[in-house]
Amino acid sequence: MIEKSADIETLAETVEDTGGIYFVPAFSGLFAPYWRNDARGAIVGLTRFINRGHLARAVLEATAYQTCEVMDAMEQDSGVKLTSLKVDGGMVFNELLMQFQADILNVPVIRPKIAETTALGAAYAAGLAVGYWNDLDELKSFWGVDKRWNPNMVETRRVGLYAGWKKAVSRTFDWIDKDDSVGA
Repeated sequence: MIEKSADIETLAETVEDTGGIYFVPAFSGLFAPYWRNDARGAIVGLTRFINRGHLARAVLEATAYQTCEVMDAMEQDSGVKLTSLKVDGGMVFNELLMQFQADILNVPVIRPKIAETTALGAAYAAGLAVGYWNDLDELKSFWGVDKRWNPNMVETRRVGLYAGWKKAVSRTFDWIDKDDSVGA
């Protein structure tokens, strides 16, 4: 359907929404917050009107839903409410995904000027260790905002979409029986 990862956004933008489908990427089970090795990937809600654009959009939205689930679990465990999400990595250049992430989390999503912060963090740690930088305050001064996405989804829509995601995820449970190795 796509030749390179950057093509998925263009394809997803050909439709206004997923057409009611959900893509659950449980290829090796579901990890946090479910920890279900019996789950398997699924596309649910298919109708004859679904096209490639809907599938592409559902794939992108699945990433945001999974992030939302982990954030919900962290908030529940810590009691600390998320006020914004700072993102990094290659997917942060997908405008559609970042806006949907802000919408489904209902908090601003912020991309830094340097999007590969994992590698940058390793370099900063090494620089601190050898005395290249003075302290963490000096490193903090290097950080800057490249782009910010603010949530703009109506609450009833957000709640409905997230409930649909939860329903789709529940359909992937118990796909593999404990005594069954078929498809494992």
